[in-house]
Amino acid sequence: QVYKGLDIITNKVSPQEQRLCRHHMISFVDPLVSNYTVVDFRDKAVPLISYIFARDKIPIVVGGTNYYIESLLWKVLINTKEKPSSAPRLGSDRKVELEQLDSAELHRRLSQVDPEMAAKLHPHDKRKVARSLQVFEETGIPHSEILHQQQEEEGGGPLGGPLKYPHSCILWLHADQAALDARLEKRVDDMVAAGLLEELRDFHRRYNQEKVAENRQDYQHGIFQSIGFKEFHEYLVSEGNCSPETSALLLEKGIQALKQVTKRYARRQNKWVRNRFLKRPGPNVPPVYGLEVSDLQRWEEDVLKPALEIVESFIQGREPPAEPLRMEQDEQENKRSHHVCELCDRLIIGDREWAAHTRSKSHLHHLKKRRKLEESGHAGGTVGDSGDTETLDEDGSLPL
Repeated sequence: QVYKGLDIITNKVSPQEQRLCRHHMISFVDPLVSNYTVVDFRDKAVPLISYIFARDKIPIVVGGTNYYIESLLWKVLINTKEKPSSAPRLGSDRKVELEQLDSAELHRRLSQVDPEMAAKLHPHDKRKVARSLQVFEETGIPHSEILHQQQEEEGGGPLGGPLKYPHSCILWLHADQAALDARLEKRVDDMVAAGLLEELRDFHRRYNQEKVAENRQDYQHGIFQSIGFKEFHEYLVSEGNCSPETSALLLEKGIQALKQVTKRYARRQNKWVRNRFLKRPGPNVPPVYGLEVSDLQRWEEDVLKPALEIVESFIQGREPPAEPLRMEQDEQENKRSHHVCELCDRLIIGDREWAAHTRSKSHLHHLKKRRKLEESGHAGGTVGDSGDTETLDEDGSLPL
């Protein structure tokens, strides 16, 4: 939402709603800027929060890009530029350049300068590996060492340094999965009715058509990674160059893809809240209050009234009437443990991911094939056959 344009597909708050309450951090970055980062977001948002407090107002940070919210709550980010510019540059930064390298080469370089961080990251996680390398190149200090320093500060914990705003709380609006899926599908239909296709065509013509013609479109950075833009790529590039029937099929394909990826993203958002805000131990995690939004007919009773009571209690310095959410923490679980499945030739990081892999269809299929070979007296042979292809496991693991 920080980028100018694509107002419908990024679900920006309407001008009418903005007149009811002042909004910040919307539509101020050039859409061609590809290196706008969470650090840029934090550096602009924190002074705004101070300005709101100075006027005796309460800042409300609205999700869900929860990683960006974390950057405001904790000291978790690392400045790698000596003189940060007031605005992001047009063009790429060092991290983007590093991401062009081969995954194995990237991970090898990180292993040489920061073996601890390399051991925590999957070799195929290019973004995180490149970021850790960038931190070392531009600060001269291993990324893992900086993170340890933040966590060891007074008031620090697993999520980073101390809370910047100790009297904050998190209101988590959650819904029954079936109700949420239906609502998200309707939202996509409403987007189409509101002029989504015209918005995409105009944006494509102004900013992306030339890149596509030169085969240098980038759906991994900047506004072009917005959910919905790449889903309509085939429709946009073929419109006018194919039959109306083909165009209609590509349009429907884009709409269905948008619905699927939107529902998938909502699941990831909920998983993030559970893993980052509810399962992490330590005193530096704000209380999280769950508000049930499955039945919109009960908005006043289930959402608005309890939310106002919680916020008023925080302002007045008393205990809220509602209890914050609690989730059991598995102290034995190791999220950074390394497991090598020789059967599938895969590296799995994390106890939970390993358990999921051992239950996956792919792993069980290879296990069944090996047992058959052993039973037929060919246990010493090669497991698999020439027809096998490398695919992602159901648990999302990647080939070693």
